[in-house]
Amino acid sequence: MSIPFLDLKAVNQAHAAELEAAFKRVLDSGWYILGNETSQFEAAFASYCGADQAIGVANGLDAIFLALKAAGIGPGDEVIVPSNTFIATWLAVSHCGATPVPVEPVEATYNLDPARIAAAITPRTRAIVPVHLYGQPADMAPIMALAAQHKLFVVEDAAQAHGARYHGRRTGQLGHAAAFSFYPGKNLGALGDGGAVTTSDAALAERIRTFRNYGSKVKYYNDVPGYNSRLDELQSALLAVKLPHLDAGNAQRRAIAAVYARELAGIPGLTLPQVPDWAEPVWHLYVVRHAQRDRLAKALAERGIGTIVHYPVAPHLQPAYAELGYKEGDFPLAEAIHREVLSLPIGPTMTLEQAAEVAAAIRQILAA
Repeated sequence: MSIPFLDLKAVNQAHAAELEAAFKRVLDSGWYILGNETSQFEAAFASYCGADQAIGVANGLDAIFLALKAAGIGPGDEVIVPSNTFIATWLAVSHCGATPVPVEPVEATYNLDPARIAAAITPRTRAIVPVHLYGQPADMAPIMALAAQHKLFVVEDAAQAHGARYHGRRTGQLGHAAAFSFYPGKNLGALGDGGAVTTSDAALAERIRTFRNYGSKVKYYNDVPGYNSRLDELQSALLAVKLPHLDAGNAQRRAIAAVYARELAGIPGLTLPQVPDWAEPVWHLYVVRHAQRDRLAKALAERGIGTIVHYPVAPHLQPAYAELGYKEGDFPLAEAIHREVLSLPIGPTMTLEQAAEVAAAIRQILAA
């Protein structure tokens, strides 16, 4: 048995002819930065998300950062972030000069707990960055209600949630802005790095476009101290090929998740994902929890089954944030989650038979 965590080669080979044609089109155009390929992909992706505009940037971290920067977040400000997330969510806040304020999740969904957000708001709070972790949307309605009450800016970290729905609405239109990553392993992945911000705020979009391009609206005339964070023409063209296939890929992920949910149900000590009625996840990751996570991962690897830990160390315990003074025990939910989570194989080219084999192997290992 050999079941990789994600077979990226197979994912891209499925569209090889279209991708090669897109590459040749860009190669032959002689235009490689901020041209028609990017503007066309931006329009298509904005439409897909249900937002008025999309702004292509260099990566998902920059997408969060530039959205916050364009909203005026800076030194002295506090931004509420999940205690359990990939560190990029926190880094975007730090790059603005602001302070990330961690809030624990609803343990059942791993997403920000609106009740705990309310308790964390101070006079310095300026923004909230809810993460649609593992591809499942956060509970945005109460978060947006809090934001309206306290005049806070909300950026969805939708890096793992391309196409996910909340009460029938796609991520990318639920906050004031949304940040996406097109890292190759994402549900909509480039063949390199890439990202985008979606928003229906025209003024915010214009500021992000200016910041991403050296602070310039007109070449060689710079209005603000900007950055170099642009989605390449080549990656835009490749993403435009893959966007029409995104829903089909997400449907296959849902089918795999259904196999896991059925075949892994009732195993003592194994916690499966829980999905609220209002959420339609896209299963970027299918994450289980077990107290013997490392033993389970090792035993699966010995059977040729790939798994990954997303993520082994909570951000507040990373050396990068030692200056904030947090210690073990400060965010016990996040720490328990990061100790126990294991991501099982899932992807658009994986078969349901493979998912059943993975589930059978887990049953055997945990019964031993």
